[in-house]
Parts: sequence; structure tokens; C-alpha cells
Amino acid sequence: MTIKPKTIRLLVVDDHPVFRAGVVAMFQDLTDIKVVAQAEDGVAAVAAYRKHQPDVVLMDLRLPKLGGVEAILEIRRDFPDCRVIVLTTYDTDEDIFRALQAGAKSYLLKDMSQDEIVTAVRNVFAGREILPLLVADTLAKRLTRKDLTDRELAVLKCIVRGRSNKEISTDLDISERTVKFHLVGIFEKLNVLDRTQAAIEAVRHGLVQID
Repeated sequence: MTIKPKTIRLLVVDDHPVFRAGVVAMFQDLTDIKVVAQAEDGVAAVAAYRKHQPDVVLMDLRLPKLGGVEAILEIRRDFPDCRVIVLTTYDTDEDIFRALQAGAKSYLLKDMSQDEIVTAVRNVFAGREILPLLVADTLAKRLTRKDLTDRELAVLKCIVRGRSNKEISTDLDISERTVKFHLVGIFEKLNVLDRTQAAIEAVRHGLVQID
């Protein structure tokens, strides 16, 4: 007796309707993958996962209401074995690091070919973790950088906003001396010499998002 292969049930999450429709269209003629649900934001993604419990999720990173990383964490609280593939335009090392740390099994960029995306879905369903070479190289560089503390990150966000030491002191309710202390740590960890370079590196690496 021939055993029919299992159809991979897919949830597609993206807040751009046209792009989401394009992703869904990738799979409509395939016999082994079926899109069972779609979601336009992180909250809807969590609800759709709970309702349909798909085999694989294609998840955008920047989503309304609840971000992609937060949605992955929320889903994994109840479904720790979920298989999520991040599909995004963001290729910064911090985005990649946070997504994989949250439990994503793969990290794909939206300019990848249809064949690459479809193959990744099949591989992740089969239990393999897939990282394209460019993504793996970017992640490797991130792993060599020391993590910023929560306070250093808060100071860095203020720097990106153009705040002075005095203004940061007021914003964070810390002394200006403490602000200067944190700046030393930030400059060392980002391997920069001044505030302008720190701000540039913060945005380039995805440590601070500019909406």
C-alpha cells in the first residue's frame, strides 16, 4: 500500500496585503504544501497558530500590534516545537540574532527566489534549520560582539534621538557621570570613538529601530 506524503500546512504572516498574497500564490499549485491561514499582525498570528496549529509559519519581522520576535515567543510558550521561518527585508545582525534566539528555525530575506523559500519550508518541516550563507555570515559577526546591557541600550537609544548627556540624565533618571560611564561601555562594545559613530552603528546593526 502506498502511503501518501503528509501535506505541509502553512501559516503566512505579513502586514502588507499585496506581498502576503504573492507569498500565498507561491504555494497554490504545489501538492505538498497548503496555506491554511493568513495573518496581518503579530496578535492575529498567535491566534491563527492556536486555531490551526500549522506545521510551518512564514513570519514577517516588523508587524503591527506585536512584533515578529514577540509573536514567536508567544507561540512557543504554548507550542515549544513550532517551526517558524522569518521572511523579512531586514538583514541586520541584531534582527537575525533576536529571531533565532526566540526560536525561529530559519531566517530568509524577501529578495530570495521562490524556489529558495519553498525549499526552506520543506527543509524546516523535515526538522532541519536553514540559514542562507549571507545570513549565517552576518550572525557569526554578531556573535563576536559583546552584548549591551539594558541600561547601555537605553542610553544608546537616546543618543540616536540626538539627546545630550544632560537630557539623557533627565530621561533615564541617572546622573550625568553615570551617563558618561555608560558611554564608555557603549563605545568599547561597538568599537567606535564618538556618539555619531555609535548612532550610525546602532542603526546599521539593528540595535535601535528608526520608525
